[in-house]
Amino acid sequence: MLMTHLKIGDKAPNFEGKNQIGNLISLSGCVNNKLILFFYPKDNTPGCTKQACSLSESYSELTKNGFRVIGVSPDNELSHMKFIKKNNLSFDLIADVDKKICKEYGVFGQKKFMGREYEGVHRTTFVIDENQIIEKIFKKVDTKNHTK
Repeated sequence: MLMTHLKIGDKAPNFEGKNQIGNLISLSGCVNNKLILFFYPKDNTPGCTKQACSLSESYSELTKNGFRVIGVSPDNELSHMKFIKKNNLSFDLIADVDKKICKEYGVFGQKKFMGREYEGVHRTTFVIDENQIIEKIFKKVDTKNHTK
């Protein structure tokens, strides 16, 4: 089971990807913000919906504390747009259909579910400071209470 090779104190890998409306988002475009970068397997699944809604419900508090929130999954832009509208999400989602960002952050790899092995996204959240240094990594995510 692959888990990220990144550690607290590492410089976060730069990334660039399109959000739900096709705008380019990059780590370098997030300077002067702390960043909550969360990776999740799939739009509109129960765990991913709970996780995204938990972050969205606390969005104003997070932004008051200087955070920007960005989600990343292999879903496409249209899927992200539907997910945002259906759940009234307050932040951008990056469409990482080629899994380049997921692989760069070491969150794409072998998974096991109900005895079946397959490749997929490991639900992982990175807290990145204004200098693009990783402050915290959540590998075991409580989807319902993720913001806490």
